[in-house]
Amino acid sequence: MWALKCYKCEYCGSDFVSCKALKYHFRQKHFGKAPCEKCGQEVLRENLQDHSKSVYDRSAMERHKLNWENLEERNIKHKATEISKTCRMCSRYFGTVFSRKNHEIQEHHFTANKRAQMSIGFSPQNMLECKSPQELQRFADENIHPAPGALSAACVAEVGALLQLLRACFPVPASRVIQGGSYVKGTDTQGRSEIDVVLLSDVFANVNHCKKQLREGLDTLRENLKQTSRGNRILMGKRASLSLRFNFLCMEGLHSHSFEIMACCDVLGPAPSTDLRLHLYRQLYLCHDSEMAQLWALALLPYQVDFVKASVMRVKELIRLMVHWFRTSFANSTEENKFRRLPSSYTVELLTIHIWELAGKPLLFSLVQGMRAVLKLLVRYAEIDVVWHRHYHPKFPIFVKVNQKHTRPFILDPANPTVNVCDTCNAWDEVALVARHSLLKPLFSRVRAEPPWLFTNNW
Repeated sequence: MWALKCYKCEYCGSDFVSCKALKYHFRQKHFGKAPCEKCGQEVLRENLQDHSKSVYDRSAMERHKLNWENLEERNIKHKATEISKTCRMCSRYFGTVFSRKNHEIQEHHFTANKRAQMSIGFSPQNMLECKSPQELQRFADENIHPAPGALSAACVAEVGALLQLLRACFPVPASRVIQGGSYVKGTDTQGRSEIDVVLLSDVFANVNHCKKQLREGLDTLRENLKQTSRGNRILMGKRASLSLRFNFLCMEGLHSHSFEIMACCDVLGPAPSTDLRLHLYRQLYLCHDSEMAQLWALALLPYQVDFVKASVMRVKELIRLMVHWFRTSFANSTEENKFRRLPSSYTVELLTIHIWELAGKPLLFSLVQGMRAVLKLLVRYAEIDVVWHRHYHPKFPIFVKVNQKHTRPFILDPANPTVNVCDTCNAWDEVALVARHSLLKPLFSRVRAEPPWLFTNNW
């Protein structure tokens, strides 16, 4: 059964049946105390300095003991999981990328030749075989860009109807719905259209309450959807702890959309203050529970979407080309390297936007020149160091701490100063290798940098 809304302690998330009980709890547990930034434990303010000196970084030690049974599940977490330091063959965690690479060579004989065999996998009709910008544009129109016109309008109507169905089938009322994914941002392709849906409900008293009730709610939603008239077009995916995933066949099976459904309380509300958002950043920074962090971070989804969605149409075309490049240029993972993780589509979007900004944000530009610039930067991935300050100030303490400890490649989520989106990839050396080989393909043959891309000459 769904619990009634109760009084929540903002410090520890505990629930109480009355305001009086909450005040008593605060006086007994939190009055005069402050959280330690290293371990999160609350201690008396006068003892905080001595406590901080005695605390070791337990989280780093715990990571060595992780046994990731489902890395794919962890890879979608909104909180950085430092996958970059896990072995591609056995998923063992190391303190540094250098240690991980040494392990792969010594224990798994992951030599340069073996890396090339496991990484390069250009598809037969790859766009890199195009010999001119005009040929690339025709290829993109035929194979990458979503269907325009009436088909697009019909798709919008079908997706809208399914969103209404989701609200009706969810076992508790949703006060607000937020959306994300490539379809919403305008970066979807013919073969890849992702839609993230977050149902926000006042029934959840807080994030902790939501975590306890979410599995039951998603299971009910799953069964309810199967009973609807659209149930025969919904192909359910593997069960996940915090989300419901399925493919929805649109336009009588002509194409599909990959849905991921989550639910939470409305942490920020529709128009949050700056102080409320900064408080959320502190919660994320101090949170050591990856599932709780993911639920907290759902509130930042609209800001992530708006950042990409605000790009000009030409940038979104370039993003589509780069996403397609990742899908058609790499060899599939095998049983031997099943823990390999390439950059997420969100990482590709941010990297492409960064390149466009380096070029001076031109409204119109050559897609060949843009692709060439992105690939040349991927070859030099160890130099990637990107930060935006639209949602947090350069002097914001959490940003300062994260920035001081960061290692490259580094792209800080523009909506979340606690996450380096590059940390969800442990195969940047493979990305660089495939990018280097791609630059030798006919599409870039005898292509030289032109304004505004002259800065790539230094690469």
